[in-house]
Amino acid sequence: MEGGHWDDVNVPLGGTRPSVVLVDDSKEVRAVVHRLLQSAGFEIVGEGGDGDEAIILAFRNQPELLLLDTSMPKVDGIEALPAILALSPETKVVMFTGFEEPGLAARARELGASDYVEKSIRLEELPERLARALDAPRVQPSLNAGAGGTTYADSAHSVHRESADLQEQAVLNEHVQQFRELFDRAEIGMATLTSSGTIVRANRALASLMSCSPYDLVGVDYGRLTVGMGDELDRKLEDICTLGEDLTSFEHHLPAPPGQEHTRIVRATLAPIRDAKQQVLYVFAQVHDVTAQRTVESELRRSEENFRRLVTAVRDYAIYMLDADGVVISWNSGAQRIKGYTASEIVGQNFRVFYTPEDRQDGHPEHNLEMAMLQGSYAEEGWRVRKDGTRFWARATLTAVYDDAGKHVGYAKVTRDQSQQREHEEERRSFLEQRVHLLALTAHELRNPTAVIDGSAGALLATWDAMSTDEREGLLIGIRGSADRLRLLASDLSSAARSAVDTLPQRLETVSLVETLRTAAARAQAAGAGIKIVTEIAREGEFSGDPGRLAQALDNLLDNAVRHGTPPVGLIGAVDDVVRICVTDAGSGVPDELVPHLFERFAVIGPSGGTGLGLHLVREIARRHGGDVTYRAPAGNQPTTFEITIPRRHDAAT
Repeated sequence: MEGGHWDDVNVPLGGTRPSVVLVDDSKEVRAVVHRLLQSAGFEIVGEGGDGDEAIILAFRNQPELLLLDTSMPKVDGIEALPAILALSPETKVVMFTGFEEPGLAARARELGASDYVEKSIRLEELPERLARALDAPRVQPSLNAGAGGTTYADSAHSVHRESADLQEQAVLNEHVQQFRELFDRAEIGMATLTSSGTIVRANRALASLMSCSPYDLVGVDYGRLTVGMGDELDRKLEDICTLGEDLTSFEHHLPAPPGQEHTRIVRATLAPIRDAKQQVLYVFAQVHDVTAQRTVESELRRSEENFRRLVTAVRDYAIYMLDADGVVISWNSGAQRIKGYTASEIVGQNFRVFYTPEDRQDGHPEHNLEMAMLQGSYAEEGWRVRKDGTRFWARATLTAVYDDAGKHVGYAKVTRDQSQQREHEEERRSFLEQRVHLLALTAHELRNPTAVIDGSAGALLATWDAMSTDEREGLLIGIRGSADRLRLLASDLSSAARSAVDTLPQRLETVSLVETLRTAAARAQAAGAGIKIVTEIAREGEFSGDPGRLAQALDNLLDNAVRHGTPPVGLIGAVDDVVRICVTDAGSGVPDELVPHLFERFAVIGPSGGTGLGLHLVREIARRHGGDVTYRAPAGNQPTTFEITIPRRHDAAT
């Protein structure tokens, strides 16, 4: 065609018919252009539907001209262009596209295209544009060309003939009718892609995310912007082109701009532009920057994960979730420890199983749910049932849970085993009651001897000279006896206080059984005139003990026998491997109802009362010696007996 021109019937001078390869993924477009070019004197030597086929056809046919569509599946025209020119250097390539994009035209020329023809031109103009491309000098590919580009809007030459078929023009117009308006001023990133993912147009918002100009993105495979998610992009495009999806999206990171470490996260939404036969022409992409949102969500997920780990690790509290009907839907380790169920055993069951049969019969579980709904949360203490059927005292809080839309979705339940706390509270209450009882008893015990001392002293002061010697002696004996009672009361209170705080000091030494019993009997007889203590040593011996503490224990037993028992009072001892010391009397013994509590603090013996501390102290002293004290009720010829039994050899540390 060098130096040639077209005549009125569009037949090339000299009879030469230029060879053309036509590549477009639309069969309809190829049919229209085929007829048009053939009638204009071109010879169509090959047709194809994608970039791969274009490369093969160019190599096989070495055509003078190749009309190449921009957007095609698998490999588009922009991607195939360098390979075509490498395999067929003499071929003039004309890009045939529906994109009215100067930047894309410039990029195509940089890659070696001879012309860039938009499908929106009148069909009558296409043969002339191709003829001009054949006459034009061969364009060498350049990767460093500027951002200019020719749009050929100033073309003064065109083939003037009427359209033979307006319907054929409509087929081409269909390819461009949806691409007239692109949103360069949109605040979100937008791009038009070929069906294989090459960017043919990008707006300023998308370029801003990449810290570049929109022109820099033209011709770039969008997969290169996804930071390792190119395969995901290919799958999404396959869903659109092959499976007929109308909308698909995925999230990916953008490459970090130079000098920056942190990448941005975007959500790319892909929507196909189809022709009348639903064939994908191009793909429109909206790219939303979701970095801030995902950062917040990441922090929230991290916080939720930390909270989940915390809840799971808590062992002192049963923390679990119920659905709106009270069915267990989550379970932590504390719940398993307290209630005995594993997660697999309890999830899916109604929380009624944790209540006693009486509570279930009364509808108490449902009542708690109702109260939580009415009040927002509801707390109570009560008996709960473990998996093995045992009961425990629980402190439970039930809180209604709602989703972000305000819809009720269930309940959060927190339960703590309060059994030990309840026991401690009962012990504390009992101890306080004992304290009150002790104060009352102490006041009672102080009143009588104080009255005796006060009255006797007053009488002696007022009528000393008028009294006989026997009368004065009787009053003085009463004063002394009352003083002894006060001394004993003080000793009991002091010893009980030391026992309560576990501070009964002990000093072990070698003790003689005979001497221990003899001195104990002498003290008891001196405390009360006319008292007779019968002492019996079955087997004499020495043993390890605290003589002061043993004396204190024997004084309490002998005082009880004298005050509450019946003579004769006996003191019997024997030393073998163990030491046995018995205090006996001929009385009726301890009332049956008091026997189970005999050695407890504040237990009271006999009608005359007392502090109830003496026998408790005796037991503590015996146990500090590694032994114990027992009570035997009278039976037959056997008297009422309190027996202390301790090892012959005892280590104070033990």
